[in-house]
Amino acid sequence: MPVLPPNAHLDGDCRAVASVLARVGDKWSVFVIMLLGGGPRRFNEIKRMVGGISQRMLTLTLRGLERDGLVTRTVFPTIPPRVDYELTDLGHGLSKPVAALGAWAHEHQPEIEGARTRFDARNGAG
Repeated sequence: MPVLPPNAHLDGDCRAVASVLARVGDKWSVFVIMLLGGGPRRFNEIKRMVGGISQRMLTLTLRGLERDGLVTRTVFPTIPPRVDYELTDLGHGLSKPVAALGAWAHEHQPEIEGARTRFDARNGAG
């Protein structure tokens, strides 16, 4: 018995879901969402905590997350202006599965590295 009935979804639905998964599956988005799960953060604080991300990539990532309704950007009228980024309710809902995925990846990293090493040895990519 099939899990999904025939024609369970339309191509447009798949494209829409793929678009969302592309955003939330992007490695930088995952790191930012995990960080913001602990509360609001300033841009430079996020940049310091996400090793290896460029200023431009962080800007693009935060704008994409804001556009998708996962992050809010609040500007405080101080000198210099202070800008905080924070998860929305929708973003908080996503932070739980993202944190679980991160925990799984951390827990299984040695096994994955071992599998990669074995694969590369068998396929001459070492």
